Amino acid sequence: MGNRPDDLQALLDSVARQDGAPVDVVVVGQGVKVTGLVPDGVRTLDLPENLGIPGGRNAGIEAFGPGGRDVDVLLFLDDDGLLPRTDTAELCRQAFAEDPELGIVSFRIADPDTGVTARRHVPRLRASDPMRSSRVTTFLGGANAVRTTVFQQVGGLPDEFFYAHEETDLAWRALDAGWQIDYRADMVLHHPTTAPSRHASYHHNVARNRVWLARRNLPAPLVPVYVGVWTLLTLLRRPSGEALKAWFGGFREGWATPCGPRRPMKWRTVWRLTRLGRPPVI
Repeated sequence: MGNRPDDLQALLDSVARQDGAPVDVVVVGQGVKVTGLVPDGVRTLDLPENLGIPGGRNAGIEAFGPGGRDVDVLLFLDDDGLLPRTDTAELCRQAFAEDPELGIVSFRIADPDTGVTARRHVPRLRASDPMRSSRVTTFLGGANAVRTTVFQQVGGLPDEFFYAHEETDLAWRALDAGWQIDYRADMVLHHPTTAPSRHASYHHNVARNRVWLARRNLPAPLVPVYVGVWTLLTLLRRPSGEALKAWFGGFREGWATPCGPRRPMKWRTVWRLTRLGRPPVI
């Protein structure tokens, strides 16, 4: 969005330092013109308006051909992140080359000052040990790599979500198509620790998109269970009155507005998610 030029430059420098073949980079400007970028060879894509996280990333995917088909794997990095190691790109290449069923890799996000990985940045329920790599059922949007065949098979991120849960929507569709998702503790992105609630629309979008996520992807009997569990968890966390008002506003919108195409996952995918440790009711 053009408001973190120094952070963006540091990220681009860290990508340029990666071992192995050079990484082809596209920077997407969300309603701004991207200027003054180095190193040479960085492509830019200026969108006329802010399309939100999934819309911007979908535009970036298409910069590499329809569904990203001009390349094998696409790496997505937040503009205020940084790759502290120089072997991350090579680790990605190796991971996808060795496992033909691997569709998505989720990086470990660590605070650059403390080295701590927040519990919410480990995409599984058993998150006490962020240094343990594992198969998972979702991924982190700001630090991941996706095999482009996944996009070509199941489609991109849901534009209408704008922000919140768009990664899980794609993850569920990928898992339903037979792909695997890995959390890799050795693939690290440094990113300052921030609260997701810093976004003004956070509570509204979280509630709305939870409902949309269920309506789009879950078998009909699980939709009220999933939404009910998350409503209960939200109330148990005792949000402020203002946050709760925004949450219930988003909740109502999730039921009252179109959510995009409904493609309920197979029951065998439900069982697969359950065996991976996160049944799609929580």
